[in-house]
Amino acid sequence: MDTHATARPMQWNGLSSAEAQARFKRDGPNQIRPQPQRRLALQLLARFQNPLVLILLAASGVSAMTGDVMGAAVIGVIILASVLLDFFQEHRAGRAAERLAEQVAVTVTTLRDGLPCALALPQLVQGDVVLLSAGNLVPADGLALEVEDFFVNQAQLTGEPYPVEKHVDPSAGFDAWLPEAGNAVFMGSSVISGSARILVMRTGSATALGQIAASLAKPAPATAFERGTRQFGLLIMRLTLAMVLFVLLVNIVHHRPLLESFLFAVALAVGLTPELLPMIVSVTLARGALRMADQKVIVKRLSAIQDMGSMDVLCTDKTGTLTQARIRLERHVDAQNQEYARVLELAYLNSSFETGLKSPLDDAILQHGEVDVSGWKKLDEVPFDFERRRVSVLVARGSQRLLICKGAPEDILRLCARYEGEGGEILPLDAQARGRIEGLFDRLGDDGFRVLGIGWREVAADHPHAVVTDETALIFAGLAAFLDPPKASAGPALAAMVASGLAVKIVTGDSERVTRHVCAQLGLPITGVLTGQEIARMNDDALRARVGGVNLICRANPAQKTRVLLALKARGHVVGYLGDGINDAPSLHTADVGISVDSAVDVAKQAAAMILLENDLHVLHAGILEGRRTFGNVMKYIMMATSSNFGNMFSMAAAAVVLPFLPMLPLQILLNNLLYDVSELPLPLDRVDHEDMARPRRWDMRFIRNFMLVIGPISSVFDLLTFYLLIVLFKADEALFHTGWFVESIATQVLVIFVIRTRRNPLRSHPHPWLMLVSLGVVALAMLLPFSPIAGDLGFAPLPLEFFALLTVLLVVYLLLVEAGKRWFYRRWAYA
Repeated sequence: MDTHATARPMQWNGLSSAEAQARFKRDGPNQIRPQPQRRLALQLLARFQNPLVLILLAASGVSAMTGDVMGAAVIGVIILASVLLDFFQEHRAGRAAERLAEQVAVTVTTLRDGLPCALALPQLVQGDVVLLSAGNLVPADGLALEVEDFFVNQAQLTGEPYPVEKHVDPSAGFDAWLPEAGNAVFMGSSVISGSARILVMRTGSATALGQIAASLAKPAPATAFERGTRQFGLLIMRLTLAMVLFVLLVNIVHHRPLLESFLFAVALAVGLTPELLPMIVSVTLARGALRMADQKVIVKRLSAIQDMGSMDVLCTDKTGTLTQARIRLERHVDAQNQEYARVLELAYLNSSFETGLKSPLDDAILQHGEVDVSGWKKLDEVPFDFERRRVSVLVARGSQRLLICKGAPEDILRLCARYEGEGGEILPLDAQARGRIEGLFDRLGDDGFRVLGIGWREVAADHPHAVVTDETALIFAGLAAFLDPPKASAGPALAAMVASGLAVKIVTGDSERVTRHVCAQLGLPITGVLTGQEIARMNDDALRARVGGVNLICRANPAQKTRVLLALKARGHVVGYLGDGINDAPSLHTADVGISVDSAVDVAKQAAAMILLENDLHVLHAGILEGRRTFGNVMKYIMMATSSNFGNMFSMAAAAVVLPFLPMLPLQILLNNLLYDVSELPLPLDRVDHEDMARPRRWDMRFIRNFMLVIGPISSVFDLLTFYLLIVLFKADEALFHTGWFVESIATQVLVIFVIRTRRNPLRSHPHPWLMLVSLGVVALAMLLPFSPIAGDLGFAPLPLEFFALLTVLLVVYLLLVEAGKRWFYRRWAYA
């Protein structure tokens, strides 16, 4: 490790590309827990760890040893085809998601070959020189080479929420590093203000954060969607296990061959288990991510798509989302509401010398280039933080030293003991004057102005540094008033979101009056207001009771915003948060769906699950609808799999009891399952009806169970009717019975897709062409197999033409009854 690098300033320009590449090969990527990239062959072999697959392979081997080589070979081919299908679909989906995430990956400015370049965080190596500024994440552990008013938040390591200033200390050794070390920065920290040049000393798992993470590594908590799919899978598996044990017991009682009975039971388990669910979910979510990318929404975490579809509350900041973020300084007035040039001069000095992340208000102040600050120099700074809501700079000109403080007007006024009257006269700030000034910034707020208070005081010449305790006994100079017009698109976008069943809540650090003015211009009715001061006085229970009835939360700091989100989640809401600043990172992490924009600071982009490529609510609304579309397509498979599997369970149970032979050969069950899986492959491409996207939808096991109990028995009735007709009307032997039920089972399972996929009349809701083509193709293939050259190998016998005429009638009646049952169900049960 190059601990002596700080003593060699020539290395302050970074590594050469060749040396960096060599170190990357030696140390690996700069990740706390690098994702192991297994070879494709190993990933494919891992698919065979499925217990059902292993049992089937073992059963196939036993069949081969007993002389049924052809049956064993066909079973092996079907298993291999199913596993390959699952593997390639998920692999393609995963790669697509990775490529999308790379588009919005956080980068760091690094010096390579003496020139600055943007580098992905994992590419960083020990010895790199990194340039950091306000809003950046600290990408690795490092030593400060150069700093300028450099403050970082390292709460992730120390739990201390306040910024810590870092400085250069060449005498400090690497081994002496502690979180409180003044010259060290650590991965996971964020830069609050200032700038620095950092020498990277430790990367990845070797960092302080990496060592903590290694000892406390825990898997991420499952999302509501992941918990739901797991519960669904367990429900089906329990029902399947019970059915398989029952059928196996019946076959043993009937003295059927043990191996054949065992193969039948295992094949039945495969046929009844929704093993396609993980692949359908993965492919549908990846397809949704690609479609959302077309809508200018990049998904970093695929499971967030489902949360987006279920989201029923959106919390958003005001500036830049509801407003244009093109802020103009319109007025700079004294305590008497008169234009006062000194207010502009003091504000300009503060913004000019502030080294923290410049806000749009600072940019608006600095547009007034007529202010001359050439005679002033900066001595020190107390950076902005979201608890104080102000920033102070200590400046000097000749023998004069001023501490200039700028921030929220009520906070600045609270710190002032005097104010500037007409002609610059310094007057005591008595209760009457204080009330007059408060009334002034209230009126400015009512007119839609964002207001900053400006205070100052002289500092003694022997006071070279500025600290928070210096922000007392200030002189109130006046107010700077800004206008930020609402976006023309925000009003219609908000209306569309509300019409889509989404509750929009404005969570802002701005004043109530300004935010009310903006909401009035956008046509957003105010249902209730909560302020940061009120939140501070409430316990969590009181906040939970209050937060549901308000849609305007003002003057809230980051901790209070997080409490609001937690209160909403505790009320059962799925909550999204849209933000782009340093102060938004905790809220983005807390929300079910953290949403940021491509122009956001690094800490916000890192915390977000989705990134908007355009800061426009219409883009977000399109992403929400796409999330609902994706969720809807996953639910289609769930509804079809449950109803189909439940119906097949009853059919198998009845057939096993009354028939003198197996109702279907194990090989035929596996083939049936494979063909059904193929018919479902285009489901992620399918259209979703407007009414299914009109409201947020959540995973509801009760709803799914009830649907299964209503539709499943209809399938069983027609299976039993088919049994009766085959035996009584067609006098079917074992082979003909197997063939007839195989064809009827495939036809009913696949064609019912077109009924269950929509809540509408199926003739008025058009499926995706690929879904229709593949589904009809699978049914046609099933009907042709009994007449194919391999029919005998599959255990099929040719079916009489009368069977197909009868099957057509059965299918029409079956689909009509399912449609009637579906309509009754949706009238009986509320919208899921």
